Amino acid sequence: MHKKMITLGAALLCAAGAHAQSSVQFTGIVDTFAGAMKMAGDANRQSVVDSSGLTTSWFGFKGTEDLGGGLKANFAVTSFIKSDTGAQGRFTNDALFSRDANVSLSGDFGTVLLGRWMAPNFLPSVVGNPFGDSFTFSPLILHMNVPLFNGTGWTATTPADTGWSNQIVYSTPRLGGFQANLQYQFGEVPGDNGKKNIGANFFYFGGPLTVTGFYERDQIRNYPLASGASTLIGATKKDWALHGAYDFGMVKPFLSYGQASADNTADKAKTVQLGASIPAGPAGKVLVDWVQTEKTLTGVKRKTATLGYDYNMSKRTDVYAMYMNDRITDKTTGNSFGVGIRHRF
Repeated sequence: MHKKMITLGAALLCAAGAHAQSSVQFTGIVDTFAGAMKMAGDANRQSVVDSSGLTTSWFGFKGTEDLGGGLKANFAVTSFIKSDTGAQGRFTNDALFSRDANVSLSGDFGTVLLGRWMAPNFLPSVVGNPFGDSFTFSPLILHMNVPLFNGTGWTATTPADTGWSNQIVYSTPRLGGFQANLQYQFGEVPGDNGKKNIGANFFYFGGPLTVTGFYERDQIRNYPLASGASTLIGATKKDWALHGAYDFGMVKPFLSYGQASADNTADKAKTVQLGASIPAGPAGKVLVDWVQTEKTLTGVKRKTATLGYDYNMSKRTDVYAMYMNDRITDKTTGNSFGVGIRHRF
């Protein structure tokens, strides 16, 4: 009996050890705000309870398995959601797992990923501005990634969305404070097998100093995604930017510069950013950012400035208040404001 108990105990310990080598996490963010929105060129202000004030709401599953010898298998399937209505995605025709749908292997060599993941432009621009990944109030993200559909003709400077489908990514291991990603997206368009997106980005975190940047050469759109088919941009577009920040303790200033161009026009978009994050008490911070994008051929300028306050109620929950001014040459000025709650799980 004693030997049987020892054998059973050893089997249970082995099973527990095997289970500990794998993990799956259900995770996400719910961010909802109330306010009134009016962008440059809008005729009227719209009162809203809306999703994704500071972070696009999302949920999903991420997991990893320890394969031994320092090698791990990883996966992520995550979905955007409108937290004010429960609708799927960021916009109409967004695929269910349009945020992440990938599998990867990682080890001392770095990481190799296959599937849908961030585009090269996304994470550097998030790290490089005080409002992070806010598609509602961050001037830098708005200029780069959110076109206006109000007659102004304003288009996003990044041509192929913030996420790429059908891509291969190689991520280097961390070398001191440096890491980089090399990314290649297959077009998968019959008869146009040469069409593709390629890009790279890098990150350097050295104490209080942050430096990051990206480069893209794009021929493939990544939205709408409902059909599952890639579509061509119709031109070859290039986009790059450099971002820097330095945390002095009392203030963390942000500075960036970037350009976007295409082979079917002489017009370029040149974007400059000045921003700061300022601690306000043990749990709060004041956020301020100003961004100007100028079209070199037409001389049209867009200037957007946001002032905000973010207060952490806990490690997972914060509340915020934002005010934004948006201007485009010869168009009506827009002023927006909102107060919201963001919860991470």
